[in-house]
Amino acid sequence: MSEKNSRIPGFYKLNAYERLSKLKEFADLTDEEVKIMESMSGIDIDDASNMIENAIGGISIPVGIATNFIINENEYLVPLATEEPSVIAACSNAAGLGRERGGFSAKSMGNIMRAQIQLINIDDISLAKKNILDNKSKLLELACEVTPTLSSLGGGAKDIQLKELDTKRGKMLIVEILIDCKDAMGANACNTVAESLSSRMEEISGGKSLLKIVSNLAIGRIVEASATFDKELLGGEQVVESILDASEFAHNDAYRAVTSNKGIMNGITAIAIATGQDTRAIESSVHAYASISGRYIPVTTWEKDLSGNLFGTIKIPIPVGIVGGTASVHPSSKICLKILRVKTAAQLSEIMASIGLAQNLAALRALVSEGIQEGHMKLHARNIAISAGAKGKLIEKVTEIMIQEKDVKFLRAKELIKELDK
Repeated sequence: MSEKNSRIPGFYKLNAYERLSKLKEFADLTDEEVKIMESMSGIDIDDASNMIENAIGGISIPVGIATNFIINENEYLVPLATEEPSVIAACSNAAGLGRERGGFSAKSMGNIMRAQIQLINIDDISLAKKNILDNKSKLLELACEVTPTLSSLGGGAKDIQLKELDTKRGKMLIVEILIDCKDAMGANACNTVAESLSSRMEEISGGKSLLKIVSNLAIGRIVEASATFDKELLGGEQVVESILDASEFAHNDAYRAVTSNKGIMNGITAIAIATGQDTRAIESSVHAYASISGRYIPVTTWEKDLSGNLFGTIKIPIPVGIVGGTASVHPSSKICLKILRVKTAAQLSEIMASIGLAQNLAALRALVSEGIQEGHMKLHARNIAISAGAKGKLIEKVTEIMIQEKDVKFLRAKELIKELDK
């Protein structure tokens, strides 16, 4: 167990500067890194111009800290970038419940991505397949030559698989090169390998190569996480039973399953944004994996253990990297990775899976008890108060009155501000 402790009582009651002070101590941040986080972006317009085309500015998303996380016996404060109220509070609360029984256990199954080369107009696909497989060793050598850094670290191309498709445009042969991307997300490496091998594939197959690109269905980067939640801390046996019923609803109805998985991604996407990951690749991979059986289902499962406590698991593909891409160039992303103290992409993926499981537990518990709206309402009311012009201590006063009156509206906030200002 690490010496650091992610349980910080009253953390949510501190102001932003006090939280940053606690974070500085936890993550050994420098004064300059603290200033970058305070700036709400970490980049100026020249930096933005180097990242994307036609840059004209930027938009900030708040970064908050989810507390209480124990993952694989290590303590974590987890940075989450999100505009949605209650995500961070929900994650922190669920992590607090989970730590009573040891926190989360997580394991990454590997860092394999696949590059795809589409071959068309082949006269004899059987012969083409045989020729490609006969040349597999040489083709893998060529693939490793175009990714020398990755290959020197023990990664690079590891296998070639073939897939024959019978389409309305005729038969196609899809060549898939499996690449161990180590601590990179791997899209660039996969695209480079696919493009480099395409002409050789044409020669061997007698066909024409068309698409040469990474696949974002990252089934070679599956991550599993699990945790046990004490039934009494959850609210008793009835809450456990209700969560199991709610889970079963999602496993038998795609409309509910989509919403359940969306809630899970509230947490996963938030940490992905904070650490500079390709959120679209992660989201598309997770949702595709949820339907890989031919039926869209939740990516979490819930059951009771022998003592009646709630045991949850999540199993999802998480293609992430800590070298290359935004994670290596955006100052705020680099600081968020420092806060997490991650040394490998696998470790980051394990944290992300644990966040997803925590988010799902928090949502289910809220839904079967007070309902989702009650958990959102205070933060929603606070946002309304601020948008109506409340400042300082007036924000909390207006928020409390609107909640007590059950009248959370912009016009009511305006009226209260006027009254209280007098």
